[in-house]
Amino acid sequence: MEKKDRLITVAIHTYAKALILKSLLENEGIDVVINNVNLIQPVVSSGVRVRIQEKDLPLALKIIERMSETEEVEAVEDSKPKILVPVDFSDYSFKACLIGFDFAKQMGGNVILLHSYVAMSYAAAMMPFSSDEHEDKHAEEKAVRKMNDFERRIKEDIANGVLPGVKFSCKVEEGVPEDIIIDCAKRENVSLIVMGTRGKSKKEADLIGSVTAEVLDAGKFPVFSVPEGMETRKISEIKNVVFFSNLIQQDLISFDEFARLFNGKELNITIIPIVEQKKNDTLNQYMAQLVQYCTAHYRDFKFSVEHLSESQFLSDFDEYVSKNGVDLILIPNKKRNIFARLFTPSMAHRMVFHSDVPLLVAPV
Repeated sequence: MEKKDRLITVAIHTYAKALILKSLLENEGIDVVINNVNLIQPVVSSGVRVRIQEKDLPLALKIIERMSETEEVEAVEDSKPKILVPVDFSDYSFKACLIGFDFAKQMGGNVILLHSYVAMSYAAAMMPFSSDEHEDKHAEEKAVRKMNDFERRIKEDIANGVLPGVKFSCKVEEGVPEDIIIDCAKRENVSLIVMGTRGKSKKEADLIGSVTAEVLDAGKFPVFSVPEGMETRKISEIKNVVFFSNLIQQDLISFDEFARLFNGKELNITIIPIVEQKKNDTLNQYMAQLVQYCTAHYRDFKFSVEHLSESQFLSDFDEYVSKNGVDLILIPNKKRNIFARLFTPSMAHRMVFHSDVPLLVAPV
C-alpha cells in the first residue's frame, strides 16, 4: 500500500459503537476498515479498531467530536448546504450577501437571510421606560417591511446578474441578534455563517458589543466575517491566506473545513504559529511536520511559514499584511465559556476588532 493510503486508527470502541461510527464516516465518503483488537482470540471482543486512510483524518476527527458531544447518533440527512447570512439592511450586510451567495453557488446550496429585532417590551426590562403590545407589534411590522424591501433588492440583483441565481429564503425573528443567529444556525444545521462587520475605526468604538465576535465565540459553526471595506466580491478573488496555527491536532479539523469550502482553488497559504516560542527547535519541528502533512494532502495549495515576534504580534502582523496583500485570515477557534471570553479574548475575537482583513473562523 502506498504511503498516501496508509491506514491509521482513529478510535477503539465496542463492536456496536464501532459499526455506528463506521456508518457515519462512510456517509461522509470516508473508507473505513474495522479490526478486532484481540487478535489472539478474535471471538472475545475486547474492542474494535476503527481505521481510516491518513488523508481522511481531519474530517474523521470532526465527526468523532460531534459524536462524542451528542452521544446520540442520528441518521445523516442528505440535504443541500445552507449558508446563513444575518442582515441589518446596511451596506456591509449587503456585501455579506455577495460572499454568501457566491459560497452557495459554489457549494450547490441555499441562502437563508436572517434579520432579528428587539421588541420594546424586552428593552423595557433593561431601561426605565414603559412599553405595550402596540409598540411590539409596530417593531415587528417595521422589521418585516424592511426585510421585504431587502428581498426585492436581492431579487433585482439576481435578475441583473449582480448576485448568482441561487435559491434563498428570508426569516425575521424577535430576540437578541447573537442568540437568534446561533439558534437559527442550529435549527437549520447550516454549513457556514457569513456576517458583515463594521470598519476597524468604527469597531474599536464598539469593542464589547460586536455581534460577530459573540457569534464566533459562542457558536459551533464556521463564520466568515466580511469587513465594511472589503473590496472582494467573489471568493475566487481570494489568493493569499494566512493560517493562524496553535500546532495542535484540532487545527487539522479547522483547516479541512477551510479546504472543503475552497475546494479546487489554487491558494497561497502562509502558516503563522501563535504559540509561545520558547523552544524554537521543537517549534520548528512541529511546523515542518505540519507543512509536510498539508502539502501531501492539499495539493492545490502552496504552503509557507512565517514567524512573528510574540511581544509585538499584532503590529508585526499588520506590517506583514500590508507587504504581502493578505486576502483572508483563517483562525481555528474553540468554544469558550463566558468568563474566558471576558477576561482572555480569543485570537479570533481580537482580530475581529483589530483587522479589516476578512476572517474565516473555523470551530474545533
